[in-house]
Amino acid sequence: MKKRLIIVALLAVALTAVASGPRYEFEGKWGRPGSGNGEFSYPMGIDVAPSGRIYVADWQNDRIQYFSALGSYVGKWGTSGTADGEFDQPGGVDVAAGYVYVADQLNHRIQYFDTVGSFIGKWGSRGSGRGQFNGVYCAAVASNGYIYVPDYGNDRVQYFTSAGSWLGSWGSTGAGDGQFNEPMYADFAANGDVYVTDSGNHRVQYFTSAGSFLGKWGLYGTANGQFQTTLGIAIANNIVYVADRGNHRVQYFTTTGSFLGRFGREGRGDGEFQIPADIAVSANGRRIYVTDSINSRVQYFRYANPAVVPASLGKVKALFR
Repeated sequence: MKKRLIIVALLAVALTAVASGPRYEFEGKWGRPGSGNGEFSYPMGIDVAPSGRIYVADWQNDRIQYFSALGSYVGKWGTSGTADGEFDQPGGVDVAAGYVYVADQLNHRIQYFDTVGSFIGKWGSRGSGRGQFNGVYCAAVASNGYIYVPDYGNDRVQYFTSAGSWLGSWGSTGAGDGQFNEPMYADFAANGDVYVTDSGNHRVQYFTSAGSFLGKWGLYGTANGQFQTTLGIAIANNIVYVADRGNHRVQYFTTTGSFLGRFGREGRGDGEFQIPADIAVSANGRRIYVTDSINSRVQYFRYANPAVVPASLGKVKALFR
């Protein structure tokens, strides 16, 4: 009887391991509180350019800074204000096709620049009409060049051409399918589906590129697959990474919401967070960058091969022959 119980326990462990996803381990970090080069005051949005450079929205310093892949300071632009190239708490940054799109949160607009910060254009104003915003944290660029903007205070998603011409919108206030309570960040699966962090509803929802509801996952809590406010999101190699603000961790899932793993906990040490805000993934998918907002730094994590485990029940049974 005792032997049988041991075998059952080992079988359960093995099968659990088969279902687990990739692992990530702390690799490095940069940044500290301040306003100097390479310093931050509540960093929010982050993205990896095709060149490998890392762009960070330095929220309370009202600027964008950019770095090498391992955090060496390269440059910056922006200052506080409402003029072209000025910001009032930039919340998000996305780099695509030679442009850097910045969600200028409290100026209720999107600005875009070349990759060294020269101003090119802008759109948006405060309001609830077409092309207007009530707080914006993200301007996500799809593979077709369209820009998707979660409109935080208006509980909707709007999308535009690359130059800001309005194309469409979806969403309303609520907790039903396709409704939002403060949508914040967005990213895209390989097939073009749009994933949105519905922060006040503590979940992720996903849609077709035209806004038809496809699915959702998450609810309030601390268990795997639960959230205490969803912030940044990134998708690479069919894995969806989500910044779990109040739980001070990153969780990751399949594209339909099955839990794969997590890393991080509350703290100031390596691999710990004080409100992780946004996530970016390197081009090869093997390095994860996270803005650790209250700790005023960026941390990055590397892919660690998962443990070698039996891939099928038949192989598990072979362990006991």
